[in-house]
Amino acid sequence: MSASPKILLVKLSSLGDVLHNLPIVWDLRTRLPEAQIDWVVEEGYVHLLEPLLSKNGFRGIDRIIPFGLRRWKKKLFKLATWKEFFAFRNTLQATTYDVLIETQGLLKSAIVCSLAKKSSGAVIVGLANATEFSGYEPLARYFYTQSVQVPTQYHAVDRSRWVMCSALDWALIERGDAPQFYPSEFIASIPKTTVAGLRSPYVLCFHSTAREAKRWSNDDWIALGKDLSARGCQVVFPWGNPSEKAISELLAAQIPNALVPPAFSIEDAFSVIAGAALMVGVDTGLTHLAAVLKKPTVEIYCDSPRWKTEGYWSNRIANVGDIQNPPSVQEVLGASLKLLNQA
Repeated sequence: MSASPKILLVKLSSLGDVLHNLPIVWDLRTRLPEAQIDWVVEEGYVHLLEPLLSKNGFRGIDRIIPFGLRRWKKKLFKLATWKEFFAFRNTLQATTYDVLIETQGLLKSAIVCSLAKKSSGAVIVGLANATEFSGYEPLARYFYTQSVQVPTQYHAVDRSRWVMCSALDWALIERGDAPQFYPSEFIASIPKTTVAGLRSPYVLCFHSTAREAKRWSNDDWIALGKDLSARGCQVVFPWGNPSEKAISELLAAQIPNALVPPAFSIEDAFSVIAGAALMVGVDTGLTHLAAVLKKPTVEIYCDSPRWKTEGYWSNRIANVGDIQNPPSVQEVLGASLKLLNQA
């Protein structure tokens, strides 16, 4: 292979999945410093990738290609939608790719690979099988030149690294080789938030998630919040939609000095997290964002397997609970106090 191949990464969504795919950018860059690395991602998650753009003073991602499928599906019969789709295809075909790495195992991601312009003998690599508790569509395999068999119980970061190593015929990267997510210079430069009402030290509590069974109980959140509040912390309950806001308000009403902030974007989340003394959250994207930024984070697992997404790369991350085994208030409080005392 050329020392400067053109590589396309396809990981479209969701927030946590995109975050757990970031390390392969740096794995690739370490061994192929002159490679061109582009990434196709759902437009709502572009902000997660922007800190990795090469224009920021280091060599990371060369080009982000936004994909608007979620929005397009809502207006499928509009002329403007199809104009945007063909513009996306033209952007995708502006480069001839030598290696395409698809780590999601879904048909929509595989079709994106099929739309890309490829060199003669290009390698298109994706998953050959499902991992437990992850989405997978077997038809996607027909769009690959190489399908990679991975262990059925495997962390999301390690799975992406396995597929990448297979694509380039490299030795498998061991877990001891700690993954890099964001450049340290970027993390150090994140401005503190200006969200009204926040006062230090504050603890972010991410109680919401797409699947109800993954939530920690309201009573447990209230008990935890009261204890942290009594210790001088402001407890903050972010939200993302009206139903989540209603729960945030219910919880905050029973905890002294608790705050329900205005809605904030993914871009704003970096600053809100950067200023926090601690994050406590269920298995959801914003919790994982705090973990990859290596902020003090307690990850709560209630009905999803801890092995799949737990933060294992920093001693500032505590993982509690497991599938069908929610942690007690005392477990979460103990982990929280230990991290607060490390600060």
